[in-house]
Amino acid sequence: MRLVTYRRSIESEARLGAIVDGLVADIALLGRAAGVELPHRMLDFIDLGPTAIPAVTAMLADAAKAWPIGVAVPLTSVTLLAPIPRPRKNIFGIGLNYIDHVAESAAALDTSPDLPKQPVIFSKPPTTVIGPNDPVRLNANITRQLDWEVELAAIIGSGAKAVTRENALSHVFGYSLIVDMSARDCRRAGQWIYSKGQDSYAPMGPCIVTADEIPDPQTLDLWLTVNGVEKQRSNTSHMLFKVDELIADLSQGISLEPGDIIATGTPEGVGAGRTPQEWLGAGDMIVATVEGIGQLRVPVVPA
Repeated sequence: MRLVTYRRSIESEARLGAIVDGLVADIALLGRAAGVELPHRMLDFIDLGPTAIPAVTAMLADAAKAWPIGVAVPLTSVTLLAPIPRPRKNIFGIGLNYIDHVAESAAALDTSPDLPKQPVIFSKPPTTVIGPNDPVRLNANITRQLDWEVELAAIIGSGAKAVTRENALSHVFGYSLIVDMSARDCRRAGQWIYSKGQDSYAPMGPCIVTADEIPDPQTLDLWLTVNGVEKQRSNTSHMLFKVDELIADLSQGISLEPGDIIATGTPEGVGAGRTPQEWLGAGDMIVATVEGIGQLRVPVVPA
């Protein structure tokens, strides 16, 4: 399934939907039509556990033969929000997780040129999350070095504590796209959270694709453009630590819970690593894509 959080109008509440053949089917209304109680929020749906995905997939296939009145509306008539508009916890960010990005960061940002022996972990607060077409806010009083990073995001579906690599992917609910915005001149004594954790610094979307549709997350192309010019292009096969390794490593010391988000790192091509260096400014348009998930457009505006 391709799950979204959407609004039918500016005044209406955010609701959980599934994209089916150019339509958005409302999950709670779908359940009501079938005499089944289903949630209208993404996090509540994730909490139902893994059996909910095949059950609702079957309901959608059956309903698509003749949609019940009011259940499905054209995708073009709704506004998509971040799939998880307000995460319960900080996003887990992974730094320096593509080999070529390690090299460019060492040259431009004074990080170590050696490949990390363990995942480099930071976090982004829930207030960083914005959705498709929402603006990234550039505060020129804080940063003059706003940078881009396209990333695959893994969303945890069932609790994971001290799991092994072999069963780590069984704890994944699905995958999405995150742009890890970074104010390069806001790093403090080697700490990254203020650089990467400012409001609007985690554009996310356009959907969550459930894990059954992406059996191998290490085969996906991902790329990013700024104002139509390609800046990043790679494949998740080039991750230094694969998704299963990241889940296994995090879970040794931190309990992963349903709805937790892991942003799995970015490839080379960030603004800091270019010659000359390039920084985002008000009026710029970022378009990020992950194969099999979709495209996310976000403008940069002055704060």
